[in-house]
Amino acid sequence: MNQVVFILGGNLGDRLRLIEGSVDLMVSHFGPITRKSSIFETAAWGGKSNGNYLNQVLVFNTSFFPEEILDVILEIELKMGRTRGEKWGDRTIDIDILYFGNEKFQSERLTIPHPFLQERRFVLEPLAEILPDFVHPVLNKTNRELLENCLDKSSVKIYT
Repeated sequence: MNQVVFILGGNLGDRLRLIEGSVDLMVSHFGPITRKSSIFETAAWGGKSNGNYLNQVLVFNTSFFPEEILDVILEIELKMGRTRGEKWGDRTIDIDILYFGNEKFQSERLTIPHPFLQERRFVLEPLAEILPDFVHPVLNKTNRELLENCLDKSSVKIYT
């Protein structure tokens, strides 16, 4: 079994319902959640979105391989109404894999650890809430250290 860490987020529609529905679908595929952060309301990141996002980090233990996980989360995004338009644009739900245990994974479709997580306060706040001492397998810093050193000063606050 591998520990897989995800972030879910979206800024369109009933944001809370979309996160809850996505979580239910993830549980049906990956089994019980082992840890989950608060839900955070965050400012849009990347300059191409309008409106605040809701984001949550979830941890599962699963026997799935990284690309199998990717296929499942892409299917869940579609079921939850995700359409792919402009990169970093508005969306109903986005599910990203942040970590796959302590492993590094690279393919044409997927890079783990997520290549931008250390630059994004909306990722680091919930990560540091539930996995503060987890060490990034490439950067060799804890999530807490990554948050302390993050240059992104976007608004991130607990929603629920």
